[in-house]
Amino acid sequence: MKRFWDTAATAEAEGRFAILLDGRPVRLPGGGALRVASRPLAEAIAAEWNTAGGGRGGEMRPEQVPLTRLVGTAEERIAPDPAATAVAIARYAETDLLCYRAEDRRLADRQAEGWDPLLAWAARALDAPLRVTHGVMPVAQDPQALRALAHAVAAHPPLELAALGVAVPALGSVVLGLALAAGEVDAARAHALATIDERFQEQFWGTDPESEARRAAALADVELAARIIALARVP
Repeated sequence: MKRFWDTAATAEAEGRFAILLDGRPVRLPGGGALRVASRPLAEAIAAEWNTAGGGRGGEMRPEQVPLTRLVGTAEERIAPDPAATAVAIARYAETDLLCYRAEDRRLADRQAEGWDPLLAWAARALDAPLRVTHGVMPVAQDPQALRALAHAVAAHPPLELAALGVAVPALGSVVLGLALAAGEVDAARAHALATIDERFQEQFWGTDPESEARRAAALADVELAARIIALARVP
């Protein structure tokens, strides 16, 4: 759409923070005003609206306001029924990336070095010890461990569930997503761990533009998730 505003700013509204475009509130697709509990998050959202489109009359695209889109997802799609989203995210634990090791010893050693500490963290901090296998055949996980991970996911508020809903598919791992949310790894480290296999193969076969673009998009998703979680936790 065409940019119709000059300036985006924040304002307190009923104990929360609204984003105003030339004094008019940004509204969610459902019609409600966009409001968040965190001032830093509101300021970050206002900042993306200040740059979107480049200036009045410019072409504004939805991908230029990613924080706004995630907040909208949290408020309109997740908040009415957080349990449904939590269950969908938690299902990734059934085939968590960190549990599947290569048969090639060199790659398996790299996977163990990067992934074992995170699995140990999940077992210790979340009471969710997961089983590891070599090869691609599915390994059945302990139902109690899966319930523990589901509980850990469900403990997050809607906005963080929206962030996990972006990060976990990008990483292929609930454990990595929860570790990101807990501050055990940052976005760059989480993405590096999730792409050990690809980067190992590229040592022998080289890179291609398609895989590089896919990795860059996944990293952007993980960085967005980490950013919105960090901003939302600051009053």
